[in-house]
Amino acid sequence: MTDKLIIFDTTLRDGEQSPGASMTREEKLRIARQLERLKVDVIEAGFAASSNGDFEAVKSIADVIKESTVCSLARANDRDISRAAEALKGANSWRIHTFIATSPLHMEKKLRMSPEQVLEQARQSVRFARNLTSDVEFSAEDGYRSEMDFLARVVEAVIAEGATTINIPDTVGYGIPELYGQFMKTLREKVANSDKAIWSVHCHNDLGMAVANSLAGVKIGGARQVECTINGLGERAGNAALEEIVMAVKTRRDYFGLDVGIDTTQIMQASRLVSQTTGFVVQPNKAVVGANAFAHASGIHQDGVLKARDTYEIMRAEDVGLSANKIVLGKLSGRNAFKQRLTELGIHIDSESEINAAFARFKELADRKSEIFDEDILALAGVDGAAQEQDHYRLVALSQHSETGERPQSTVVFSAGGREHRATSEGNGPVDASVKAIESVVQSGAEIVLYSVNAITSGSTESQGEVTVRLQHSGRVVNGVGADPDIVVASAKAYLAALNKLHSKAERVAAQG
Repeated sequence: MTDKLIIFDTTLRDGEQSPGASMTREEKLRIARQLERLKVDVIEAGFAASSNGDFEAVKSIADVIKESTVCSLARANDRDISRAAEALKGANSWRIHTFIATSPLHMEKKLRMSPEQVLEQARQSVRFARNLTSDVEFSAEDGYRSEMDFLARVVEAVIAEGATTINIPDTVGYGIPELYGQFMKTLREKVANSDKAIWSVHCHNDLGMAVANSLAGVKIGGARQVECTINGLGERAGNAALEEIVMAVKTRRDYFGLDVGIDTTQIMQASRLVSQTTGFVVQPNKAVVGANAFAHASGIHQDGVLKARDTYEIMRAEDVGLSANKIVLGKLSGRNAFKQRLTELGIHIDSESEINAAFARFKELADRKSEIFDEDILALAGVDGAAQEQDHYRLVALSQHSETGERPQSTVVFSAGGREHRATSEGNGPVDASVKAIESVVQSGAEIVLYSVNAITSGSTESQGEVTVRLQHSGRVVNGVGADPDIVVASAKAYLAALNKLHSKAERVAAQG
């Protein structure tokens, strides 16, 4: 066993299973590049067999990522595994991650298979995958609620067939740290060939213990891989947060005695990118990456930190890439300076026409906002850059009027399928009026289940507003994000972005938790 802890990031697969967090191929590529800069060991790029869109996203990531191992999830059948291998074959280093449920509840109710059938299918799928690549991971879905002796039989069999990583997930977040760690330890002791594979943990956060359970699986259970996501993104209450796992192991190396290969100075950048791309805002008091993570309000704390930082700070803000907001550009900045800053922020724009379009948006913003911060540029390239030419709905213009005692009114001009529409409506406020104006034409029938506004940069009313709109329609949930110094315009952009996602009917197969 190595004394290195392998960091397996599944933001692009399990993280994307959060309702409304689905990402486009371009957005996934941007995040994958940032994960590579973060020096993540394994990037789970998606579930190639779930849809053509996911296949293309996995393939695109496999073709461009050079330093990290790229992985695709696959159910325990030949078709899924072949599809994963086909998507991954362009990667420098790649892994097939196959899974089947092993708990009595899942086998009986979901799979409708006997334990012996599950054992045989697990064995055959790993054998098939091992013929395609030397790097095969096997996951026992709902492993923590599985019967110990049966799970040990399955694990021993798949290691014998050539599985190199064994992952035991707490799929429903039921674990308690001491119990989960002991479960992993007992299981490893029961499996005769356990030393032939790296053991892995994947914990969900339903009881708020995903990080604690994962670390117990490492310390007590002997796992040497942790599966996690940026910001803890994931369905229900989410996954173990990568940034918390990494900083816990680094800060308490005296206890864990393990090394991680992560470049921690890239953590904040990764957190902001995932938040801005998905529209899932990071809570201010979130450990490591929250806005207040390194803020001290108590006078006693402030006094201590000013005298000696280690009185109240166990890690430095710079260690996770958090520095004071730097004004990087202004209205007099040229195209080359803008392009250089994009590169430094890890934003790759391939075509000159796209760079020109981004620079035009930057100049337009600089005319309205005197100080341009890194977060503004990320929003320009991310949120606004996601508004592609091929989008069905695009905002053209908006004007609104609101006055105390009068009902607000908004006129929105937007294109739908290349045809321009103008609509006017009243509402309870200018945002409500703008949404009603759009709906008077579109008539989507979608329900707004979330609307939130956040300042992209802090400390000024001049800051850009970032709006997230979550829509639900016929069982589908999508997020739209829009950014603009005018929050009414940002709201209209976000609403149209969500409608665009509803309009693209990309269907996918559900994966494991």
